[in-house]
Amino acid sequence: MKSRYEILRITRRVWISLVPEVLGLTLFLGVFSLSFAVNLPELPRSYLDTTYVRPSGRTIAVQAGGDFQAALNRARPGDEITLEAGVTFVGPFTLPSKAGSGWITIRTSAPESSLPPPGTRVHPSFADSMPKLAAASGSVITAAPGAHHYRFIGIEIRPMPGFFLNNLVTLGFADSSEGRLPSHIVFDRCYLHGDPIKGSRRGIALNGKSLAVIDSYLSDFKEVGAEAQAILGWNGPGPFKIVNNYLEAAGENLRFGGGADPAIVVLVPSDIESRGNHLYKPLSWRKGHPSFAGTPWTVKNIFELKNARRVLVEGNVLEHNWEHEQNGFAILFTVRNQNGGAPWAVVEDVTFRRNIVRHSGSGVNILGRDDNFPSQQTKRILIQDNLFEDISSAKWGGSGILFQLLEGTSDVIIDHNTGLQDGHVILADGKSHTGFVFRNNIVPHAQYGITGTGTGTGIPTLSRYFPGAIIQKNVFAGGEHAQYPKGNFFPASLERVKFVNRATGDYRLAYTSQAKKAGTDGKDLGADFAGLAEAIKARSQRLTQHSSYRP
Repeated sequence: MKSRYEILRITRRVWISLVPEVLGLTLFLGVFSLSFAVNLPELPRSYLDTTYVRPSGRTIAVQAGGDFQAALNRARPGDEITLEAGVTFVGPFTLPSKAGSGWITIRTSAPESSLPPPGTRVHPSFADSMPKLAAASGSVITAAPGAHHYRFIGIEIRPMPGFFLNNLVTLGFADSSEGRLPSHIVFDRCYLHGDPIKGSRRGIALNGKSLAVIDSYLSDFKEVGAEAQAILGWNGPGPFKIVNNYLEAAGENLRFGGGADPAIVVLVPSDIESRGNHLYKPLSWRKGHPSFAGTPWTVKNIFELKNARRVLVEGNVLEHNWEHEQNGFAILFTVRNQNGGAPWAVVEDVTFRRNIVRHSGSGVNILGRDDNFPSQQTKRILIQDNLFEDISSAKWGGSGILFQLLEGTSDVIIDHNTGLQDGHVILADGKSHTGFVFRNNIVPHAQYGITGTGTGTGIPTLSRYFPGAIIQKNVFAGGEHAQYPKGNFFPASLERVKFVNRATGDYRLAYTSQAKKAGTDGKDLGADFAGLAEAIKARSQRLTQHSSYRP
């Protein structure tokens, strides 16, 4: 398979500007006297509009002792089902497939004023205003083949006390035809959680079309000896919208791909929007921490893509990840043909921008090709304007590596990030990487900086693993000029970078910093903290506050 990397011509020096929204843009820059084309990721082609549509039909009220399944069976598109607030309705329940395209709304009987307004994340403190859907076996909610146009508002979904469930909500599973997949289902300001003692494996199995989870709170998804997720999708084409949620899980807080091969041939979950979420692991799950609660739940990572295309990850806070059942990387773009039956599996067109990743043993791990079964090449990954804070092997185990690239990626661009790690800046291994760009970043060099298996720091590693790479306008604090291409900065320490107040976590550049307006685009080196704050929409909490509380 030919790479998208293309050497165009030899040149002495040309300048470029990174514009992520422009697709197929050709970038030119002289590094090692080469210029080449780099393909930027394509953003999602489709975004879900989850604006609430008021019911146009009947209201079916289900009170204590009532039959919710019967109400689901009776409901017609346009109807609204109200469930009595505070009452537990015991399932499992099935969402039937209905003719027509109107929405069936399932909501709490409590007044709208009892919930936060639309666009505001719900919290467990609102549970008294919610009806409870629960089950002791199976899934609490399962979508029948072809079920569509259901919206849940202000509903608590959980196992019966003392029970463990594999999936609280199953939206598609092993359907081999797209026509049988559920579609147009929204969870809005809902509270989904596992049992506080037993846990549960998964909040939502997200396998369908036009599925959304917004303004919701998912917690206590944990298991010993297996991976647990708040949300996992592997057998649906999308689009998917996951916006403004709290997502808590031990294995992976949010993942697409893996676990099983898609039952639908050539399926790749696509057009994924993940914005404004808080992905978090409580420290009470970490053995050795003062708050450890006694059960070493299986911990792997925070966010993982194994088979995904056209993904936007923006404005999220991702925190607390430690070496346990994996080696401590918080973010994984690691393509997997999971069981060997999906050679089309790919991770491509991923935009990871304006996020905070903190308190983790390592940062981002990118795998070019599956090293177990045949897969497609990982390509067109943009990592831009992120803060990586407290990436530390000393505190969290792992290796403290900021970025790891393995087995021949194509068109990975790492631009305008601020990183604070105690291990390598980049570690490379396996086949060489094409179209690699590392520019406008601020990082401590640590011991080996950019390094690879069997190669020395800097230029030897770049020559072996990143031929023709663009490495420009970066701050490598504590590094040496002679080891890197010209056009980078090497202050003796991070203190010499001159942040506004590093001690309090304010990593904006002081006016006296030489890194100010020093980027290839005339901007400050490191992350754009104004844009980062806007994307995250921080309110009362300081943007870079060290967080050890459970939200």
